[in-house]
Amino acid sequence: MLRVLLYLWPFPVTLLGMLAALIARSSGGALQRVDGVLEASGGWPAWVLQRGFPFSGAVVAITLGHVVLGVSLEALTATRAHERAHVRQFERWGALMLVLYPLAGLAAWLRGGHPYRDNVFEREARAAESAARDQSGRPDSIRIHSIGR
Repeated sequence: MLRVLLYLWPFPVTLLGMLAALIARSSGGALQRVDGVLEASGGWPAWVLQRGFPFSGAVVAITLGHVVLGVSLEALTATRAHERAHVRQFERWGALMLVLYPLAGLAAWLRGGHPYRDNVFEREARAAESAARDQSGRPDSIRIHSIGR
């Protein structure tokens, strides 16, 4: 039951991510499901990610609920621990993340920090990435399922 709630709480954002994933697939990208998260690489969303966003600039991946969009399959693999931290944040905060994330960036900036690098959500994701890197001596047990293509 808890797992169902973890999917329902951020579902409005996941729907937005699914739309972007379908756009990726229809514009030459690929889809795969990894441990309950839909990953989309390439296509038009990759073009957008490479052009960047205010405050962060170009990024190689972005999380929308239970969907991760990346510029390539390699980028998705390289950022998996970081982006899974963002998935957990969406599970915790639901659609509120769409408001909380930019507010956290604004708070970081008002404290004299960088709105992206010093954003509390990004710091948490970098910590998860670092912890995963420290444990990299043993292989991760992930399940990858290609969709289409």
